[in-house]
Amino acid sequence: MIQSSRYSIDVIQKQARRLVDRNLISRQQCLYVLCKYIPTNKWASVEFELEEHAFLLRDRIADLIGEEEWRND
Repeated sequence: MIQSSRYSIDVIQKQARRLVDRNLISRQQCLYVLCKYIPTNKWASVEFELEEHAFLLRDRIADLIGEEEWRND
């Protein structure tokens, strides 16, 4: 869950990456799926921040978090 009281785009991106890494959400799902992991009374501030950075709720999680980073083992 996103627990920070400040919802900067960086915080939202980091939390979305964690949810993807934990297989709780897919990179192909819409940004709206994040509302499941954010308290209802905080969603408006997250939605505002996304809109400020030109993201639409129908955009994909992959658009928000960018390309996957692959490490060479």
